[in-house]
Amino acid sequence: MKYFCVLTTVPKISKARSLAGLLISKRLAACVQILPGLESHYRWRGKKETAKEILLLIKTRASAYKKLEKAILQNHPYEVPEIVAFPITKGSKTYLDWIDAEVKK
Repeated sequence: MKYFCVLTTVPKISKARSLAGLLISKRLAACVQILPGLESHYRWRGKKETAKEILLLIKTRASAYKKLEKAILQNHPYEVPEIVAFPITKGSKTYLDWIDAEVKK
């Protein structure tokens, strides 16, 4: 796969915006979409938890994934942040070409 959509969640909109800005400025992502209003239900350290979170959808090249993951880990407030990558198997040529142009090779 040549392109990924990477998901991560953060607890506050300010953190979502700063992380998005960092990834764009370092040219690790072509686009970061911020979706507030997420409610997560999960088990953490043996207890059921619920949290309001913000979801980030990060579009990048597969070749930039390791650096992108490192940047998220270094700038994320969670002890174990969600970082999940899905391959983009199809997309418009012009959009995928734009990702190529925007993400550092």
